[in-house]
Amino acid sequence: MAGSNSYTIVEYFGGDDGYRCGYCKNDKGNFSHGMWSHSMTVQDYQDLIDRGWRRSGKYVYKPIMKKTCCPQYTIRCHALNFQPSKSHKKILKKMSKYISKGELPTAQADGEPMDSVCEEAGPREPTKVCQSDLKVVANADIKDEVPNCSAATEVQKNSVDSTAGRLGADPSRPPCRKAKDLRKERRLQKDQKRQHGAGISLAKPANTNQPKTLEDFISESLEDNSSDRLEVRLVPVNFEDPQFSASYQQSAALYARYQMAIHGDDPSECRESEFRRFLCDSPLEAEHSPDGPEMGYGSFHQQYWLDGRIVAVGVIDILPACVSSVYLYYHPDFTSLSLGSYSALREIAFTRKLQKQSTKLCYYYLGFYVHSCPKMRYKGQYRPADLLCPESYTWVSVEQCIPLLSNSRYARLNQDPDAGDSQAVKDVGRALVLHKRTVMPYIVYSCKFKGRSDTAEVQEYASLVGQDCAERILLYRS
Repeated sequence: MAGSNSYTIVEYFGGDDGYRCGYCKNDKGNFSHGMWSHSMTVQDYQDLIDRGWRRSGKYVYKPIMKKTCCPQYTIRCHALNFQPSKSHKKILKKMSKYISKGELPTAQADGEPMDSVCEEAGPREPTKVCQSDLKVVANADIKDEVPNCSAATEVQKNSVDSTAGRLGADPSRPPCRKAKDLRKERRLQKDQKRQHGAGISLAKPANTNQPKTLEDFISESLEDNSSDRLEVRLVPVNFEDPQFSASYQQSAALYARYQMAIHGDDPSECRESEFRRFLCDSPLEAEHSPDGPEMGYGSFHQQYWLDGRIVAVGVIDILPACVSSVYLYYHPDFTSLSLGSYSALREIAFTRKLQKQSTKLCYYYLGFYVHSCPKMRYKGQYRPADLLCPESYTWVSVEQCIPLLSNSRYARLNQDPDAGDSQAVKDVGRALVLHKRTVMPYIVYSCKFKGRSDTAEVQEYASLVGQDCAERILLYRS
């Protein structure tokens, strides 16, 4: 997918220091591992978020689940099987009523806090690296080096990856149906018999029990006379893109207004430079693939324009297997419209649209699910949904996870004791490092610089990203 000369380049930081938690406001309770990403391919980021990582600008972090005050579990929705709930339908109706009649709901919406800005542990001015300057150590050079080195450290035995069993209805039995629907079907059948007896030829009736899709509800909420008022624009995060650059100042002002009104930030905390660092500086390399979506992969702003001005922006990453929600900010005057939930519904519908262009792209990632923070539990309502087990890195249905998390903030979600991490490190010597613009396996690097005591750090890093990523991603060594 990415070009042969495209690498993910990261600097790794440990997670010894605690930082302020955006959920429970504990000043030193938030612990996470972190990496500064100079560049990143979309496939590498897909693999990292499937191991519990998440980005904030170019800083990529992974909560230390057993140590942090509010454990954060990666959550994904099966977009193709999603059906809106009653509350979701009400949100779409609220938007429809406002667009068509200009009436804002009088009651304020229930809290829909978006993920808070990560308190970064990494440096603000990392080492500058240029991809075009990289030199890869040739295989012949490795063969010359390795015989003089001790064998690379062998770690955990290869574990067998096993997915959790799913609870659910007995597939051998027909699905339950409402009595009202059964009565309607019987009446229809009687009418057909009467008309057939009278010699009337009928076409095959439509399936009256087919539920409306999410797209149906969204379409109904945007009437003909209102579709011109609300426009959703997908804009690549690229200052060379005319739409992005033209709307940048308006978008930055909206972000500042949102942060101050909704999160209570000081004006100094939401300056244009902070907006740019957090929501415009992305490490993801824009990529196009013949079997990918037409707009390609990478970072985008999904802008909601109402009557000629931006009222909300959903920041998303389009990846090989998912649309990943990064952040949402909106005009505080429209808080009662539940724009957090509304934008999520639109992003699920967008994921379904992309899946028609790229069959693998079928999930919608909502960031982190934080069960210990009641206001963040709303993410679990976009079902069917899974949470990522922090030990086996397998997906477990949210219905199975909630009882476990209600008993304990931290839980191994996969209850199969034999399920292990299929990407557990087998050979840390194969991890790639970047030193003085030269790419080499760690076993070669450790032989060249025997006096350096960074084996434990590289071992920790490799265990967190997994064996395959460690063999693709370049770990910067000064």
